[in-house]
Amino acid sequence: MEQIKVVVHGAAGRVGQEVVKAVCQEPETQLVGAVDVKVAAEKLALPDGSGTVPFSADLAAVLDSCKPDVVVDFSIAKASMPAVRTCAGHGVNMVIGTTGFTADDIAEMERLVSDNKIGIVLAPNFALGAVLMMHLARIAGKYLDHAEIIELHHDRKIDAPSGTSQMTARSMAEARGRPFLPPAVAGEDSPSRGKSVEGINIHSVRLPGYMAHQEVILGTDGQTLRIRHDQISREAFMPGVLLAVKEVVKRPVFIYGLDKLLGL
Repeated sequence: MEQIKVVVHGAAGRVGQEVVKAVCQEPETQLVGAVDVKVAAEKLALPDGSGTVPFSADLAAVLDSCKPDVVVDFSIAKASMPAVRTCAGHGVNMVIGTTGFTADDIAEMERLVSDNKIGIVLAPNFALGAVLMMHLARIAGKYLDHAEIIELHHDRKIDAPSGTSQMTARSMAEARGRPFLPPAVAGEDSPSRGKSVEGINIHSVRLPGYMAHQEVILGTDGQTLRIRHDQISREAFMPGVLLAVKEVVKRPVFIYGLDKLLGL
């Protein structure tokens, strides 16, 4: 079986380094190039010591020389959108784990997929446990009338609320089919209740010592239900990333959320 050729965009970042390692370790994939604004050399040494691949800040040049099947992007939104346009112009599929996109960004991705006949998998979270957490919250939201979300991340995470928390709230509201009941907070001078998404208040915590954590708290008269996921390392993303890489080459469509690939 021919290996899927992969370029990692954001390869010098903390998640990007894990993606490089995972792609090299997976028999069905082959790392053929790397891209990052922080380029230390023209070649990136493979983590298994088997050689090097081209390493550049110029994505278009790497695409031209390496001819990948898929670009895996873990960068930042302002760098990711230009990368999407470049990949689309080269007819290269993408797996995107970057967050912080606007609705206009996502609409543009959908147009580029259609116009260029490529596949894009965009997921706010590639950790399988987080995807299952969102799935369970979607089920529970049909039956309990009040919900809030607390998401806790490391202090270097730029966006807040997280993409995962916002996707969770929207998914819960969609499954419920009716608004969640608002909290009974009296008085106009009440403190901030977090950002409201689909009637669910999302509270964001950014502190050193955390990685990525989310708790969905649902309540009704006399009871509460807590659904929590704790991610303690970036390795948790890798099974989901590799699944997306293998699937995106088969599906020339735009897919939002890893749950679509898991059949949830």
